[in-house]
Amino acid sequence: MKYSKYFLPLAAFLLALTILVLPLPAQAQSAATIKANFENADLSGQDLSGQDFSYLVFSKVNLQSANLSKAKFIGADITNVDFTNANLQEADFNFAFINVSTFKGANITGADFTFAIFDSKQ
Repeated sequence: MKYSKYFLPLAAFLLALTILVLPLPAQAQSAATIKANFENADLSGQDLSGQDFSYLVFSKVNLQSANLSKAKFIGADITNVDFTNANLQEADFNFAFINVSTFKGANITGADFTFAIFDSKQ
């Protein structure tokens, strides 16, 4: 079967149009708008392994000696967070914005900081 040279671009356009026009299910809409903040929280020594903190805001949070192995911080906004002596083995910080935070003595073995942005300006 032979297709016109316009078939694939037209099919791609119609698929994109369908995706943009169709409404999201109610669950997806509400999940997409949820934004949580951790501000001035003391979570030191807590076992938070495997938790998903993606796209959350952390400001002035104490995570000293916390177990955050395999935790996800994808796209998170992390400002003035103290990870001193925290277990961050295999934690995922992809695309996270990390500003003025401390990782002194933290175990970052296998942690992924791909495309993370580190900023030390205050």
